[in-house]
Amino acid sequence: MADTIVLYPSPGRGHLVSMVEFGQLILKHHPASIAIIIPTAPFESASSSTVEDYIASASSSLISFHHLPAVDPLPPNFSSSSSPAEIPALTYELAELNNPNLHKTLLKLSVSSKLKGFVIDFFCNASFKVSSTFNIPTYYYFTSGASGLAAFLYFKTIHENTTESLKDFDDMPLDFPGIPSIPAKDMPVAMLDRESKVYRCFVDTATQMIKSAGLILNTFEFLEERAVKAVLDGQCTPSESAPPIYCVGPVIGGNDSGSGDRGEVEHECLSWLDSQPSRSVVFLSFGSMGVFYTKQLKEIANGLESSRVRFLWVVRAPPPDDETRRTLTITDLSIERFLPEGFLDRTKDRGLVVMSWAPQIAVLNHDSVGGFVTHCGWNSILEGVCAGVPMLAWPLYAEQKMNRAFLVEGMKVALPVVESDNGLVTAAELEKRVTELMDSEKGRSIRDRVTVLRKEAAAATSHGGSSHLALTKLAESFQRN
Repeated sequence: MADTIVLYPSPGRGHLVSMVEFGQLILKHHPASIAIIIPTAPFESASSSTVEDYIASASSSLISFHHLPAVDPLPPNFSSSSSPAEIPALTYELAELNNPNLHKTLLKLSVSSKLKGFVIDFFCNASFKVSSTFNIPTYYYFTSGASGLAAFLYFKTIHENTTESLKDFDDMPLDFPGIPSIPAKDMPVAMLDRESKVYRCFVDTATQMIKSAGLILNTFEFLEERAVKAVLDGQCTPSESAPPIYCVGPVIGGNDSGSGDRGEVEHECLSWLDSQPSRSVVFLSFGSMGVFYTKQLKEIANGLESSRVRFLWVVRAPPPDDETRRTLTITDLSIERFLPEGFLDRTKDRGLVVMSWAPQIAVLNHDSVGGFVTHCGWNSILEGVCAGVPMLAWPLYAEQKMNRAFLVEGMKVALPVVESDNGLVTAAELEKRVTELMDSEKGRSIRDRVTVLRKEAAAATSHGGSSHLALTKLAESFQRN
């Protein structure tokens, strides 16, 4: 029977694409086939069609996709209007609900293949008990970096040493091995209330990860040396031995198909960038879930206008409950409706606003781009590092506030964007930070640092580099199973 590695991502686009790219890397080091089990998302999203297109493009004779049937009926708490804060709990629950279907799929695969390893997403922790019944060594693919892993693994120790919830600690800094201190309020929302179900899922996941056959990280050692060392040395798991760690990154798409490829026609923004001076443009993009209310969009617009800096800004329509949006029909949802009157006309000679999507990897690697305002999603961070572009860190949800600390204080590749007490980033704050990033000594220092990291990222994945060697060791681990 043929050797097969089974990958099981969660349905979020960033998680799924990263896992598929990882599978393609494995094939270069291990003579096996890759079976990727795709859970059906509980509801359609704006990115669903592009994800399906990406899956179709990634299929090959050695990579097969196996779609789990939709869970039916869905519990009433599943809704297409769920906020980012609710997604972790729903994703964990979806994995639990999918276990019967997962068991059937693994059983079918085991008939014709020798299953050498089962690699699961962080949010698919519930599947660990299914793979255990097949006696398949289970690995976790952690789509974030070593700094996030250090915080997550040590979170179990914090949980065991207090009876309080993190939400009660407010601004109190939490100390973790190998990474900067994090204010308690900047931890992911799902980790703040110890009485919540999702909190217990996080604790259980940390427990299971320590027992796994290995942890696979989308990072490279030079980028997060202190965090990697802290995890390897067992500082983050003081009462237990740490499992093997494999830093195999940066794992990012070779093109923009992973970010939602819209076809072969070159996007208008690339032609516009061709006409701009070298390193003169700041690029603002906040991920597939990065939406703002009209009030915040206007603050961003005013800040960009006042900064006098050239800009390329990807804008999504405000959420349905936005006060301005509620007054408009579907046909009225043009972006100028949500921006200051006359803004587009006043800035047309130095700025471009595009609706919903831009080819992010291509944009970041364009010579005209000199700065990146990011929501601090890990995939976007790696894309910025690999392009050698200094960043402004503006986190929105999930672990992104932690990532801001890692970017600013740990990696030193970004300046922070600071919210006011009501959560709004003012025009003055954005103007100050954009100007500082693009034209100050501090901004130049960050550029020098990220230029070094860009070279180190390329070295890590080249033959004999740290990530190349980690993939070889991982392949050897699969082979021994």
